[in-house]
Amino acid sequence: MSRSPSRSSAAVAVITFALCVFRAPANELRFQTLPRDMIEKRLSNYPGNDSEREVHLKQMFVNAGCSDQHLSEQVVKGSKLPNVICMLPGSSQRYIIVGAHFDHAPVGDGVVDNWSGASLLPSLYEAVKSEPRLHSYIFLGFTDEERGEIGSGFYARHMSKEQVDETDAMVNMDTLGLGQTKVWGSHSDKMLSGALVYLASRLNLPVGRVDVEQVGSTDSEQFAARKIPSITIHSLTQKTWDARILHTAKDKISAIQLDDYYQSYRLLSAYLVYLDQLPARDSK
Repeated sequence: MSRSPSRSSAAVAVITFALCVFRAPANELRFQTLPRDMIEKRLSNYPGNDSEREVHLKQMFVNAGCSDQHLSEQVVKGSKLPNVICMLPGSSQRYIIVGAHFDHAPVGDGVVDNWSGASLLPSLYEAVKSEPRLHSYIFLGFTDEERGEIGSGFYARHMSKEQVDETDAMVNMDTLGLGQTKVWGSHSDKMLSGALVYLASRLNLPVGRVDVEQVGSTDSEQFAARKIPSITIHSLTQKTWDARILHTAKDKISAIQLDDYYQSYRLLSAYLVYLDQLPARDSK
């Protein structure tokens, strides 16, 4: 997550979800989750600098089966590195964007913030590609989130009005694995949040709401500004914030709770498939 200029001591707020949950008919969800050792291997295999991470993320997409035809880089004005884009075509002209930034702060290994999110992108691509989908999925590795969401801002600003209208959801992953799955509820679309809570209850997987206004910002904000329904999934709590892990030397792989991290991956895999069943939004 990118830091806000000023932060109060009340870094995060834990708020109970009001369960006016959106309940679409829950058809059978078909997806392919990878074994835990593969998820942990991708998490632990983090390069040192952001340039190497961009190259490695692209190679992980190749290894996951994203072909040259659907794998690309977007040159980003104001950044030395591009956004990494993997497209999974669907049968309609509707889109779901799945994003995470691959850059990290100068201090620490940047495993929590945010290799934890970026390294899941190819694994989620593999989960979704196992069956034909209605939506096309755009998996995005963003550059320079820590410098003010430069990569996500550039991508969102360069979406045409038609592309914005055709996008039903933007799912952002930032700072996973410090604990159980959390949602930044105050900055997430209510329908998307409700769908995640409903699905988690059906799968008996934990999810909670922790709002992080005083921590900083994140890439989903750039899409919300274009009126695209967005959700940010993370793992911060007041306790983990007070431990001062982000943007410090404590941000290393030993900070990750691997059981929680794998549960977040399982929930996200199911969630992306579940979103494919929801009706298209009214963009008017």
